[in-house]
Amino acid sequence: MYRRQFIQNSLLSLGVVSFRKSEILKVMQNAPWKITMLTDDIGIFTEKGGTIAFHYNKDGITVIDAQFPDSAVHLINELKRIKGYPFRLLINTHHHGDHTSGNISFKGVTGQVLAHKNSLMNQQRVAKQNNKEDQQYYPNQTFEKEHSEDIGNEKVRLYYYGAGHTNGDALIHFTNANIVHVGDLVFNRRHPFIDRSAGASIKSWITVLNTAVKKFDNKTLYVCGHSGENYDVKGSKDMLLAFKDYLSNLLHFVDGEIKKGKPKEEILKNTEIPGSPEWKGEGIERPLTAAYEELANS
Repeated sequence: MYRRQFIQNSLLSLGVVSFRKSEILKVMQNAPWKITMLTDDIGIFTEKGGTIAFHYNKDGITVIDAQFPDSAVHLINELKRIKGYPFRLLINTHHHGDHTSGNISFKGVTGQVLAHKNSLMNQQRVAKQNNKEDQQYYPNQTFEKEHSEDIGNEKVRLYYYGAGHTNGDALIHFTNANIVHVGDLVFNRRHPFIDRSAGASIKSWITVLNTAVKKFDNKTLYVCGHSGENYDVKGSKDMLLAFKDYLSNLLHFVDGEIKKGKPKEEILKNTEIPGSPEWKGEGIERPLTAAYEELANS
């Protein structure tokens, strides 16, 4: 079921059978968001910020990540229209604002917000630094290594394998559907933000991705937080392996530049990570900086 079907079903579920086809198309064209169904009851929502995933059934709706307050409202309204089920659980993959700023829109909608314990601490720390505590809806439930929750016909499993993009990144597995949301542990053909202020580690990140590939099987579908232009936010384990190779190439390249005696300023002038030419566009200075700092301080 793709976006056209989703909106048509939404309208029909409201009894708006008098809508002409042209009116339905107008709604689609004006919507700033996109919904793609991966199964009959699991889909992804994209508008701005990190990719949102959702699962709905009569026992309640589960949402993974919340983008920003306005886009979160768009999602909430659409899921209410399509099924009308109550919201059961909001999960944050990590603390960054493009994944958690929209939490506030779920206040009064769902009483359960779940994240890794480090994600909560990072969110609180950043909110205090920016004087934005009044704009937060913090997780009220945390986990350390694993968390399990059965919701209707789906088993939701959360895993933490160590520091990566931050020190609080969770992987969320819809086990029956075999779909894993990896959040910002994968940037598909897009240069990543590596948040060293929140405990990020490129070396550990590589290990985390290796662990994930071994944990899940060859049929697992992965959803990531961000992708480069003309690349998808979903894919097979090859998407994880390609990004793992990118991180390895990043560390290898910067380590070699440091050993050649090149200063940080010169290293940051590079426009490509050797061995990973598919990662193009702006933002390369961020991973180069993070790799330099991690290696220089090791």
